[in-house]
Amino acid sequence: MKTNRRGFLKVAGLAGAGLITGCNSAKAASGSLDKKTVFALDHIREEAEKQYKQLFNMSGYCAPKLDVVRIGFLGVGNRGSAAVERISRIGGVSIVAISDVQHDKAEAAKARIKSPGHEATLYTKDDEAWMEVCRRDDIDLIYIATHWAMHAPMALYAMEQGKHVAVEIPAATTVEDCWKLVETSERTKKHCVILENCCYDFFELLTLNMVRQGFFGDIVHCEGAYIHDILQSFFDKKSRYNNWRLKENAERNGNLYPTHGLGPVCQILNVNRGNKMEYITSMASADFMLKKATEENAKSDSEFAQFLHNPFRGNMNTSSIMTNSGSTIMLQHDVSTPRPYSRIHLVSGTKAFAQKYPLPGKIAIGHDGFISEEEYEKLEKQYTPAMVAKIGDLAKQIGGHGGMDFMMDWRLIDCLRNGLPVDMDVYDAASWSVIGPLSEWSVANRSATIDIPDFTCGSWKINTPHDIELKTGGTTGVLGK
Repeated sequence: MKTNRRGFLKVAGLAGAGLITGCNSAKAASGSLDKKTVFALDHIREEAEKQYKQLFNMSGYCAPKLDVVRIGFLGVGNRGSAAVERISRIGGVSIVAISDVQHDKAEAAKARIKSPGHEATLYTKDDEAWMEVCRRDDIDLIYIATHWAMHAPMALYAMEQGKHVAVEIPAATTVEDCWKLVETSERTKKHCVILENCCYDFFELLTLNMVRQGFFGDIVHCEGAYIHDILQSFFDKKSRYNNWRLKENAERNGNLYPTHGLGPVCQILNVNRGNKMEYITSMASADFMLKKATEENAKSDSEFAQFLHNPFRGNMNTSSIMTNSGSTIMLQHDVSTPRPYSRIHLVSGTKAFAQKYPLPGKIAIGHDGFISEEEYEKLEKQYTPAMVAKIGDLAKQIGGHGGMDFMMDWRLIDCLRNGLPVDMDVYDAASWSVIGPLSEWSVANRSATIDIPDFTCGSWKINTPHDIELKTGGTTGVLGK
């Protein structure tokens, strides 16, 4: 969408939203850098150092039950249209509205609805049509799957209109907007759920349950990544509206897409629920691929010439994070070199070790090697969480990255229908997404450390881990294929 994001914040009365000072947030560049140091991208450091006070603790918050969850979709390109189809297979929902700047995309998404009874009015007349969807009084949940720059403005506006929000990753691309999401969710008491599907992949949920049952002992180190060669898609105008993904990688240098790898290991480490991330340092390689590819594509399409003077993101970003518990996290991001796909879900404990990628996932209990397939199957049977036991087979049947997308959507709807706390709340949305801008700052300042804001304002000490055993809920039906 072409709409200016800050313009929408002003329309919504949010650009100058007063976030109350109080709790410690973050300090930057400790160690050898002193206060006289002149930092690059200093607006990021300044935002990370601001202090805030919690208005209401959204972790564990139970919003009023919704017998039928009435949904409006904003952005129905590749991900959004697939979400429309998946959610149309879930009982107790009503797809009320679909908005996209491209009318044909909205029509195609509506055509993917697989069950009767969905009104699905289309809103496509201009770049601001999505605001009409948010203002409707017959919608409970706004599902956002636009390009990144519009995620936070849309989520903020929707919550101000009294709607729960489910927003694609990253939820925000600036520290400032991360805090605005937190403040707005707390003030309106509306959920802001980050749509991190990898938290619902089967091996990730298996290892999460094994960690909770003590199989791994104390967790020493975790790793996650998004390594996916999608370089050529940057120049596909049909799949990348207005060249948005190329713009992000041409103008920003950091781990721009951290949450696929980070979300699952944050749940492993109880981040925001008994633990927190303390600080990050980030390093980027040079760019060996992006500018060359842009130069080549500009030869046949002059539209890409506008990017030739951009600095471009380093092809490989490696970031390291220290947590309050003493456990460490390593994250990697590479979307431009020709290496096999990997999200590196790695868990290293005092008693056992697990790693996925290359596939399939494997488990070890010593340095002699991974356990056999037979032993793995026994562990899988013993430790598969109730959520997977209940909905996993149906999720695989319906699909969405092997079923994890559907399990994510089903769980969100089930929580809203039963008035349960959501699995991934606004603090997760903010703390997982903020790694993007913080890594930019660190890369620009010779990998200096920068503290990660505590978006819970200290409530991480009392917040409890989310439920994967379906102790409550699990009542939402599914329409199989």
